[in-house]
Amino acid sequence: MIASNRPGEFASRSKQANAMEDIGSNASPGETIGDIIGRRFNRRDVLRGALTATALASLPGYTLLNSDEVLAQAAAKSAFNFKDVPAGSEENHAVADGHDVDILIRWGDPVLPGAPAFDPMKQTAAAQRLQFGYNNDFLGYLPMPGAANGSKHGLLCVNHEYTNEELMFPGMGGPQQIRKNAFSKMTKELAEVEMAAHGGAVIEVKRDADEWSVVQGSRYARRIDANTPMDITGPAAGDTRMKTRADPAGKKVLGMVNNCAGGMTPWGTWLTCEENFNGVFWGAADGHPDSAKLRRYGVPSNQYNWGVYFDRFDVAREPNELNRFGWIVEIDPLDPAATPKKRTALGRFKHEGAAGVTSKDGRYVLYSGDDERFDYVYKFVTEGRVEPANRAGNMNLLDTGTLFVARYNSDGTGEWLPLVHGQGPLTVANGFASQADVVIDARMAADKLGATKMDRPEDVEVSPWSGKVYVMLTNNTGRRAEQVDAANPRAANKFGHIIEMSPEAGDHASTKFSWEILVRCGDMSDPKVGATFNPATTKDGWFGMPDNLAFDSQGRLWVATDGMSQKSAGRNDGLFAVETEGPLRGTSMGFFRVPNGAEMCGPCFTPDDETLFLAVQHPGEGDEAADEGSFENPATRWPDFKPDMPPRPSIVVVTRKGGGKIA
Repeated sequence: MIASNRPGEFASRSKQANAMEDIGSNASPGETIGDIIGRRFNRRDVLRGALTATALASLPGYTLLNSDEVLAQAAAKSAFNFKDVPAGSEENHAVADGHDVDILIRWGDPVLPGAPAFDPMKQTAAAQRLQFGYNNDFLGYLPMPGAANGSKHGLLCVNHEYTNEELMFPGMGGPQQIRKNAFSKMTKELAEVEMAAHGGAVIEVKRDADEWSVVQGSRYARRIDANTPMDITGPAAGDTRMKTRADPAGKKVLGMVNNCAGGMTPWGTWLTCEENFNGVFWGAADGHPDSAKLRRYGVPSNQYNWGVYFDRFDVAREPNELNRFGWIVEIDPLDPAATPKKRTALGRFKHEGAAGVTSKDGRYVLYSGDDERFDYVYKFVTEGRVEPANRAGNMNLLDTGTLFVARYNSDGTGEWLPLVHGQGPLTVANGFASQADVVIDARMAADKLGATKMDRPEDVEVSPWSGKVYVMLTNNTGRRAEQVDAANPRAANKFGHIIEMSPEAGDHASTKFSWEILVRCGDMSDPKVGATFNPATTKDGWFGMPDNLAFDSQGRLWVATDGMSQKSAGRNDGLFAVETEGPLRGTSMGFFRVPNGAEMCGPCFTPDDETLFLAVQHPGEGDEAADEGSFENPATRWPDFKPDMPPRPSIVVVTRKGGGKIA
């Protein structure tokens, strides 16, 4: 995928998210996580089961178990009870034996009353605003208040991340053809459909007998898109850099875009993260009053042509609009009339994840990654404390507190560095006139503090049992060999790794932590890859490109991947169960495989662990080099498999045959 910076050039939407995440705009001199891991990695990792069978076999005095012994050990001690789904690349999904999969809702299905039947040949923005949006990503489940069984009746909060024109609209051609067309077939009407397909949805879901369904006509049902009115709150609200011609006060904005991962708060609100917001902005950075800052955020990226038709998405015609995107948005799913709020205290960057936990003294701590190569891991600690019995009293907790960025030390310790105006280098002399500047330019503030440059931090979540924090580092193909020393992780890191962090004294409000590598991902059979799964992992169980993650109520880790689904690789993305404790620590097992071209997103369990909701995103994308992946010629027609129906991003429901807990 070619990232374009001029309106005359067009990059295909296929693999769009990875292209926009891989800009790699951080030129600061800080240390990378690769530099630090190289000094950190030692024989202790071997003793904890972190190395591959190939690497272990080469160590003096180490006796490698045979495959039968390894599998027997895994069967006896594993926290999971299923067999790996065979790795492969097929038009349909696959799930571990003993489980059923049902389609809950698809792109274009009705959400609000009056929604017309989905007609892919006659799409309109008016229809899409009432229908389920495109590319469902994060899923958050809120048990229905007052329900007899909250694990069988609740609200599902869904992010709609981005749109694929080549798969959505007829006549666009494949990815390579679209590049040549340079948006010539993307009319204003189709751009408005895309804007309506972004954002998110709230749907009421219920399980009757053994079947889940969407409750039609629910008073909680909601669609949020790129034109939904929202409030801007926190330190950037009303700042000069947030003011536009349409909003001279700088406190209101229309819509949210490119919403990727997210979280649910203890007071029952939905946090949804604007990630690759740079893609919706059009024009050129040259001549903009903040051109250097634009480049640090990869703006404009010209991945959509909305700026041709709407001034606010053209950086020349409305230079401040881009500052109003890239935030975490808080939404109350129990009140469809409540105005969503962009919480600027949490910082502006390509947010991936908004997982929170209550600290020992009652403050709320929220973790988030900045999903771009060589960018950072953040957390936010509220000033106020969570009031479990006072929902209304928690509604503005996220407007006041301290934003931190992580520095990882080579001795396995780490520090959270505060991004506070007036402290350290965050001064007027260095270009930060106020806390508004600090949060608007959070990346540059973190650069000044010397935070550790990471390999594309994606989702960040806290284990409900151990309290450890897990960071998905999906990959970094931009790491050069000269940036790595002999003892370090990989240059051109294609497969990513997972970091495990432990807050000092178990207190998430602490500014200190320790860290370890759980696994380095990739094909264990190839020594050049340097994967470090536990040897008990089978050929079907390894994965690359970790993205979303979830914990079930038993504290078991589940990892969703993004980047393996190319038919030429013969190994699609999926959901993997990963052991985090004991002798099987670092063992991975494949549980669910997505269809061709798709990405695995949004793993979400009901409180009783008897239902698993999964989001299957962009099914039908084709290999980059092939003229495949168009509306007329998709890599699959999942889930309908009808010749007149394109592939449709969908939410699936996984349950266990005969009932009981998943896996």
